[in-house]
Amino acid sequence: MEVHVSSLFPEILAMIFNYLDVKGKGRVAQVCTAWKDASYHKSVWRGVEAKLHLRRANPSLFPSLQTRGIKKVQILSLRRSLSYVIQGMPNIESLNLSGCYNLTDNGLGHAFVQDISSLRTLNLSLCKQITDSSLGRIAQYLKNLEQLDLGGCSNITNTGLLLVAWGLHKLKSLNLRSCRHVSDVGIGHLAGMTRSAAEGCLSLEHLTLQDCQKLTDLSLKHISKGLNKLKVLNLSFCGGISDAGMIHLSHMTQLWTLNLRSCDNISDTGIMHLSMGTLRLYGLDVSFCDKVGDQSLAYIAQGLYQLKSLSLCSCHISDDGINRMVRQMHELKTLNIGQCVRITDKGLELIADHLTQLTGIDLYGCTKITKRGLERITQLPCLKVLNLGLWQMTEVKGIGDASEILPCYTS
Repeated sequence: MEVHVSSLFPEILAMIFNYLDVKGKGRVAQVCTAWKDASYHKSVWRGVEAKLHLRRANPSLFPSLQTRGIKKVQILSLRRSLSYVIQGMPNIESLNLSGCYNLTDNGLGHAFVQDISSLRTLNLSLCKQITDSSLGRIAQYLKNLEQLDLGGCSNITNTGLLLVAWGLHKLKSLNLRSCRHVSDVGIGHLAGMTRSAAEGCLSLEHLTLQDCQKLTDLSLKHISKGLNKLKVLNLSFCGGISDAGMIHLSHMTQLWTLNLRSCDNISDTGIMHLSMGTLRLYGLDVSFCDKVGDQSLAYIAQGLYQLKSLSLCSCHISDDGINRMVRQMHELKTLNIGQCVRITDKGLELIADHLTQLTGIDLYGCTKITKRGLERITQLPCLKVLNLGLWQMTEVKGIGDASEILPCYTS
């Protein structure tokens, strides 16, 4: 007997619809009533983030989202009051307002007027008008918040971080990228150094301080003392930190990933401090640190040999440094040495001989390598990605002739 798709139980249809992308899920709902009912099953929309332009009133919008069990929302443009969203989705778990330039303290204040215990993730990145006043509201009413993104909110100050440290004790991820007014005092608040005023965000696991120019090594001391659960720390473009600050970080046993990209005052000495501690880093980025050279690779081989990802783009390393490192780095899977202009085919041969677990390598701007070196690299058994251009990533699928990809960087 022939069975038509219309004979399937709604539960079976829902299982099928679950494999569709978001557009597909929406389209099947328009086929017929039976398919619409099946497509509105909450299992079909589990984990989906609704992307909305809030321009005019739509009475059916939020009931529809709630029926489908959608609890994550990204606002692409906000021409209505934010309270319209909060009232429409009382069980919201994730709210992304990134780039909503017209969002003000006043608008956020009208939206957050009572406890919203369900909200776990809030993204306010690039909401340029947001100030410490909004952080006071957030700290008061979003006590269960676990992720807060304030990247590019340039009006946030240390006072705002004091409010965060006072109210958001469950916070696990905080992004303060380019918050230019944040200094050591604010980091001290987060790390619980001012217990009389705020307990601190001692559960933090991810902290991004990229381009916070007022930070010094004192911030790193605060972090090492108070934020001992930290796993990921991004200090890229923080020109005020130095080698001495690495001593504080060197004993953070829970730290997995450290980003020191374009930290101009980090040198071989700083890498030495990191390697002599009790760190078990899996990822390290010291790209564009022009005081990092071959000696750093020797230190890395001695004390940070468990690294899985290492980025050294534009560092002053040579084949000699590669030779000092490769024999110890058995776990390394990603190596970025783009714009390291002293690397030659000899360095690539050493990499090919010893770093057999590599899945990705960046060689953009390595002008001294030739077809011979590339042929050796492409023979790595696990290699999947080879970067030879500024933007283009080349998937490696049994490349037989390296001359096919060599023109990506030759003049």
